[in-house]
Amino acid sequence: MDIALAPADRAFRDEVRAFLDEKLTPDLRADSQKQAGVFADASLNRRWHKILYEKGWVAPSWPKEHGGPGWSEVQRYIFWSECAEADAPVLPAMGLQMCGPVLMGCGTEAQKDYFLPRILSGEHYWCQGYSEPGSGSDLASLQCRAERDGDHYVVNGSKIWTTHAHFANWMFLLVRTSSEGKPQAGITFLLLDMATPGLSVKPIISLSGEHEVNQCFFDNVRIPLANRVGEENGGWKVAKYLLEFERGGGAASARVRALFNRVKEIAGKEAFEGGALLRDPSFARKLASLDCELTAMEWTERRIVSELSTRGSIGDASASSLKLASSEMLQRVTELAIEAIGHYAAPDQRDALTPGANAPGVGPEWALTPTARYLNARAWTIFGGSSEVQRNILARAALGL
Repeated sequence: MDIALAPADRAFRDEVRAFLDEKLTPDLRADSQKQAGVFADASLNRRWHKILYEKGWVAPSWPKEHGGPGWSEVQRYIFWSECAEADAPVLPAMGLQMCGPVLMGCGTEAQKDYFLPRILSGEHYWCQGYSEPGSGSDLASLQCRAERDGDHYVVNGSKIWTTHAHFANWMFLLVRTSSEGKPQAGITFLLLDMATPGLSVKPIISLSGEHEVNQCFFDNVRIPLANRVGEENGGWKVAKYLLEFERGGGAASARVRALFNRVKEIAGKEAFEGGALLRDPSFARKLASLDCELTAMEWTERRIVSELSTRGSIGDASASSLKLASSEMLQRVTELAIEAIGHYAAPDQRDALTPGANAPGVGPEWALTPTARYLNARAWTIFGGSSEVQRNILARAALGL
């Protein structure tokens, strides 16, 4: 693999940097730096989405024929990396990185014509209806049921941990349409207008204080047959196609590296025995160890980007490897941040973290977000497939099962 950027890619990187310098205004950057959740708050998300949409850069992975920029794998990686380094808001992935590509690969022409332009513009704000109270990592055991009634499916049951369902106006979800045969064989992939009668959304407040996730209840919710993606009872194939985008997209190492660099900055400011915390041999050793592992992850990610450029797909094993490494490393970085700020980790800072809030924080500026990020990061090794699930996938791949 040639690790040096080609002249055209260096020029593209410089173009991205210039764009971010101009459009990522100080207030946008400041609000983004306060975000502890996986994705930006809806108000911040909509502001940044509009800016990227007007530039034509809101959907880096989309081909030109559907309104995307038609970038190469390397260009996408550069864009996501530069956004992470600049502290740009993280747009929700459910529409742009999940549902959109799935519709391109599995949807009907009518579905593509209707949904894709609205995902691109931000008119449709999507959430994902996968997990249930009794079906998380073992998704094939889901029980939210859909029964045919004329030209509709009638859905009953519930979904849980539904990120941004309180903001969304559309949901893609998996439902059980048959109990015969293997559990995976009776699942169907549907698209739901969130204004449909019978659907209710109840908040779940996270340990860090954010309202990111929800539980959704379905009471005879009617979904048109036209909103089915793929065949009836063929939703598992569609879901597996989608999970590759969920687990393997973006530039995860750049996001972790940005947090790591922030920890180093904190350690350079926090006191330790008359000097900076960076002088503490124990803390410095932890930083160095994590730096080495993060560097290895960055090179792995670049190798996979190179493979994507020629193969077009990274497969389950590579996607799981990236998901596993990035989620566990992010947790370790947030743990180091907590250690670095010491007693400043104790105060409840959530009132000062809301976008546009004027409530004062407790302690120095760098102590504002680490606790919320640490608490929020506990979920990283669970959502999108737990670390245990990822290790099982990797084991099966290594054993050829």
